[in-house]
Amino acid sequence: MQRVRTPLLLIGLCLAVACHAASGRDPDRVVDLWPGLAPGETTRHPGDTLPRRPDENPTATRITNITLPQLEIFEPEPAHRTGVAVLIMPGGAYNYVVRDKEGSEPAEWLNGLGITGCVLRYRTKDGSDRPLWHRPVQDGQRAVSLLRSRAQEWKLDAEKIGLLGFSAGGQAAALVATRFDRRAYAAADDEIDSASCRPDYVLLLYPWQLIHEESQMLKDELTVSPLTPPTFLVHAHDDAATSLSSVLFYTAIKRNNVPGELHIYEAGGHGYGLRPVEGSEINTWPSRAAGWLRRRRIVGR
Repeated sequence: MQRVRTPLLLIGLCLAVACHAASGRDPDRVVDLWPGLAPGETTRHPGDTLPRRPDENPTATRITNITLPQLEIFEPEPAHRTGVAVLIMPGGAYNYVVRDKEGSEPAEWLNGLGITGCVLRYRTKDGSDRPLWHRPVQDGQRAVSLLRSRAQEWKLDAEKIGLLGFSAGGQAAALVATRFDRRAYAAADDEIDSASCRPDYVLLLYPWQLIHEESQMLKDELTVSPLTPPTFLVHAHDDAATSLSSVLFYTAIKRNNVPGELHIYEAGGHGYGLRPVEGSEINTWPSRAAGWLRRRRIVGR
């Protein structure tokens, strides 16, 4: 796949992704998140690839049984580097991680803006009685700190570390963005956990279950405050994972005077990533997000 290097071609990238998803590039490097076992784990397994879905065109890659969380790092061309980095948390209902449609493909879009895309292959469901988000949030917090602690070595701007989450990854990302003052694990005595795990800005794409099903109110775990990072949200009105998640999260940041932007499309469903959906303009969200990043002066104009 040819990588797009200018924001003027964002929509072209979306179309290219739809046609050539299976041929996406490999990451420039892969980094283990923890030096040994991740918290509470007894194994270090990078995961198993599930069979492709025969009715899915283009297909998507789903990784399950992950106990060894890793960062897949996709770097822009050197001439286009901005020093900005975004941690990407794909969806998958915590059963698996959709590593291309909601991982490497968004990373390549970010590369076109001069942003380093870092796909987090976080740990998947383990059958314990802990909340489903617990282990992914641990991995998300650790990953933000890892990027910030390696900023000088990896030529990143430590004050422009963002977070992009899709579906269940959007729920985990929202939790990372609102619970940065308390780690979900015992902090290690190392340079990584000494760095802040607060992302500088957040993009939430069709985040899953940010509200209580019965009360239709924002979950108590999402402690939105004036320190919550600026947030960009996208949802579809016809998404079975209700758009009220994004609406109420936006309402909460608005009440706390946190900068934000919310887009609700009439049609689009769920789980589209950057790919077009027939009868919808949902694939225009990357250009809107790029505009928001420029207005926030996260990337240049």
